This record gives sequence, structure tokens and C-alpha cells, in this order.
Amino acid sequence: MSENTRTVFLEKGAQKLELQKYKLSVEEGPNKGVTKTFKSRQVEIGTAPDTTFILDDGTVSRIHAKILVDENGYALIDMESRNGTYINGLRANEVYLENGSVFNLGETKIKFTLLDENVEVHFSGSQTFGKLLGNSLAMREIFAMLERVAPTDATVLIEGESGTGKELFADAIHTHSERANGPFIIVDCSAIARDLIESELFGHVKGAFTGANADREGAFIAANGGTLFLDELGELPLDLQPKLLRALESRAVKPVGGNKTIQADVRIIAATNRNLVHEVKEGNFREDLYYRFAVIKVAIPPLRDRPDDIPPLVESFIAEASKVSGQEPVEIAYKTMEKLKRHQWPGNVRELKNFVERAVILTQDNLIETKFLNQSNAPKDRDLDRRGTEEMATQAIAEDIPFKEAKTFLIESFEKAYWKQLLEHTGGNISKAARLAGVHRKSVEYILKKLDLTRSDIRS
Repeated sequence: MSENTRTVFLEKGAQKLELQKYKLSVEEGPNKGVTKTFKSRQVEIGTAPDTTFILDDGTVSRIHAKILVDENGYALIDMESRNGTYINGLRANEVYLENGSVFNLGETKIKFTLLDENVEVHFSGSQTFGKLLGNSLAMREIFAMLERVAPTDATVLIEGESGTGKELFADAIHTHSERANGPFIIVDCSAIARDLIESELFGHVKGAFTGANADREGAFIAANGGTLFLDELGELPLDLQPKLLRALESRAVKPVGGNKTIQADVRIIAATNRNLVHEVKEGNFREDLYYRFAVIKVAIPPLRDRPDDIPPLVESFIAEASKVSGQEPVEIAYKTMEKLKRHQWPGNVRELKNFVERAVILTQDNLIETKFLNQSNAPKDRDLDRRGTEEMATQAIAEDIPFKEAKTFLIESFEKAYWKQLLEHTGGNISKAARLAGVHRKSVEYILKKLDLTRSDIRS
């Protein structure tokens, strides 16, 4: 056990990890001089815009390495990076850092320094929170935070990849709040026509626009006394954001075409799979609105980062699928479970659930085996970039891929093909590509990092 960290067991199975704050300082590389202080249990380092410690080094992978704190100390773990992680000249897959340790990621050299301030990370003693399930430390850490946050009226911003269950998190917060008996209203900002979203949120009066044949209350009023969940917040049009900010600050709305302001006693929870900090920098999302939402931030880790949660999730999904189908609960082979734990699950928990439902129906020997994984509804890349839009739609419907997820994959496939071809056309010249595309060079650099496009992918 490290002298700098300590696990303390509390009542009812709860735990807390005592650790020292630490800082990472870039001593060599493109980000030389950058220093950042951390007090969290896990820090990801890489070039991806949603990593905790972002580097602008082309020799560094998107998620190159991470620091994971446990009772034994501060572990530096290589995340199967292209160029490896080195400490004292030796390549390391996992090594515990000492105060003052220096490690290399590509051409970047980083120093690890412990600070004198102590912090605590709490873990719930429960493996469930509402309909949520997880026994990994990552999920139990989130559960511990939600147990404190849910009973309050604090605004919550939930961040996570598609399929991680952001709506379930919002529902669980509502269920454990003082507003549990009130309505839980969901507005998907990505599924409403741009010219109708203001009416959807704030309502309208009769005659406000063509088709407004009667007064209609919006989501804020419908959620009065309860919780309003704004899903896909990052899709909210920029011109509507000031009106939403006023509604959040005053808890009052003015219907489209109306003159009266109506009070709305409502708690707000929002979710996004976008990096809103980057969207703020790009001018696509108001900074003041972001901070109004980010009172409490819940970052849901992708399923690939918490394999310990897969066995209980699988067991729960088997029981649920068996009940719906009227079948006796099936069993799952050890080899299959191990393979599920190693699978990347790009569709996250939603993909795992769809796999289990399909496997329960198709199994003939009362045993889910490895072969069923190959029939998962979400092949790694879905091969969407090599199909026409009609075939993509047919595949998505046949494989029970939800609309939002299918649309996301389609957009990502187009973006990757577009930028790859444009950069091939410009001979890899990013500035020229930015001019032709009509966007800022910094935006192109961000897009390339997000899509994991490197010069080796481009034929110049």
C-alpha cells in the first residue's frame, strides 16, 4: 500500500480513497510549459479533445496513457498507444509513479509531482442506482456522487458516448429526488425541427404561426413540479440559446406569440455526446449557458473502460430478455463472457443489450456461446462508409439500431471520407483544406483528432 493513498471502508459497504493532489507538467514537446493540477482518481492523456490532459503532439495517440489512482499508488498505464509510454528510458505498460517521476509519450516529456493537499474520492456501497447497474469503481464513484446530488435541485449535465444510457441516468436522478412524484419530461433537441424547437420548449399561443390552431404548453410548463430532461443539448440552435439561458435563470417562459411570462417550477437535467467545452471555443455554444448547465457534471465512462460491469449487465439483460420472450433463463459460457469483456463495444451498453436479446432468442442449447458475438447488431465500423444511404437505413432498421445512433455513425462516416479526400486533394495541406472547406484551421485540426485521421491515412 502506498503512503500517499489509502482506502477506507465505511458503513454499508461504502468506501473512500484518500489521495494527494498531483500535477502534470510538460517539460518537453509542443505543449512545453503547460501544467495542470488533478484531484481525480483517473486522468486520460492524449490528443483527443475529450481527454483530461490534451496534448498537441502528432506522435501521441488519441488516448495514449492514463493515470489511475488506487490504494497502491499512482499507476501510469499505456493504452496500447502507437509509440509507447517510456519511463527512465524503458517502455512500460503499467508502472507506479513516484513523486518527481518523468515519463515520455511520443516527443512529449511530462513530470509527475505530488502536492501537499489531500482529497477524498467516495464509492457507493451499492451496485445499483435506480435502473442503473454497475459494480466497477468507476460506476460506484458516480453512484456516490448521484446519491448526494439527486435529492437537491442542482442542474446536472450528463456527458457520455452514444449508448451509455444518459437517459437512464437522468431518470435515476429524478426518481431519487424530492420531485419523484412530479412529471419527468424528455425533449430530444436533435429530433425536433429547428423552427419548432422554441415552441416545443416554451409553448405557443393560438395563431402564433401557421398550424398553431390552439394554445399549447411547452416542455417547461409540462414539467412543472418535476424534472425536464434536455437530451442532445449540443444540437440546440445558437439563436435559441439566449432564450433558454433566460428561462434557466428566471425559471419562467414566454410562449411563442404570447405576451405573458409563465413561472415554471422545474429541475433541469441535460445530456450530450459532444465536447461542449470545444463547442464553446468554436462559437457553437454560449459559454454562459454552458456554465449554467455544468453546475454538476456527470461523465459516464464508455463500457470498454469498465469490463467489470459486463457480467452483471449481461445477467440482468438475460433475465429481462427471458421474461419478455417467455423462455427459461439461458446460461452463458465462460469463454463468451471473457470475450464480451474484451470486446470494444462501440455502441456501449445499448449494443450489449441488443446482443444479449438476440442471443437469447437464437440460442438452441440454452447456452449463449462465443459464436453469437459475431451476430451482434453492431459490427465494429458498421461498414457504413461503404454503403449507400438506402442500404444503411435498411441495415439500421434490420439490426435495431436506434435512429440517433444510426445518424451519428452516418455523419461520422461522411466526415471521415470528406476530410480524407479533401486532404488528399490538397496534398495534406491543412491550411488549404481549411480554406476550401470554409472553416478555421484550428477546427480542422480538432476534426482530424476527433476522427483519428493521420498523415499515414492520406495519399498525397
